[in-house]
Parts: sequence; structure tokens; C-alpha cells
Amino acid sequence: MKDKEYVQERIPHRDPFLLVDGVTSIGETEAKAYRDILEDDPVFRGHFPGCPIYPGVLIIEGLAQTAGILLLKPGTTPLFVGIEKARFKTIVKPPCRLEYSIRLIGRKMNLAKIDATAFVDGKLSVKAVLLVTSLEQ
Repeated sequence: MKDKEYVQERIPHRDPFLLVDGVTSIGETEAKAYRDILEDDPVFRGHFPGCPIYPGVLIIEGLAQTAGILLLKPGTTPLFVGIEKARFKTIVKPPCRLEYSIRLIGRKMNLAKIDATAFVDGKLSVKAVLLVTSLEQ
């Protein structure tokens, strides 16, 4: 298990837009990470008052950040360039642990295609194919 410090060593994102709290496993082509969704998260002040639902767009971003943890080389900036086949299956409400799972499907030059899924309580919440690349600094 890798903590938030490890995450911050791998990607340039920082609070309040760092959406990965830790990494549970990482290999050559796959990574698993998580985000603890808490009731006091500022996003719930507006999404939605009295009925907190974690935004799907932030789940997608958390998946993209997990892909960055797997794929980024030092001195590069991640670029999220596309989404294919995104499906939102369940509502994410606090408190819960959102579990991200990503798998490299293929690469073409500097473009990576990622199979991305997010789970809550063992149930599929989001499934998508992401396209990511990076920029040399």
C-alpha cells in the first residue's frame, strides 16, 4: 500500500484537485488506487445540498490521475485527451471508499489507451476507456 506522499511523488496534482488518496497495487500495465469520499468534502456544498452525490466527472478525473501514477515519467505533465464509452452505473454517496482500477490496453507513440473502472462497496460505479498522454516540461 502506497500513501498520499507516494501519489504526490508520481503526479503533479495537489489539493484540492488531488483525487487519489493512496495506491493499493501497481505493476507494469495495471494499477489500483483509492479515494476516501467523506461527508465534509467541499464538493458537497454544491453537489447537492441535502443530497450529497460525488460528481461522475471527478470519478473520471480520479481514474485519469491513477493512470498518470502508472504511466508518467519524471519531468512530464499528464494530459487527459479523451473518453470513450463512459458509463455511470451507481451513485457515489459519502462516506465511502471509491476504488480505482486501471489497465493499459495499448500505446501508439505517446498516446495510451486505458481500461478504467471505479467501484464502491464492490459494486461497479463507473466504466470507461480513457486516452492519456504527457507533455515534456
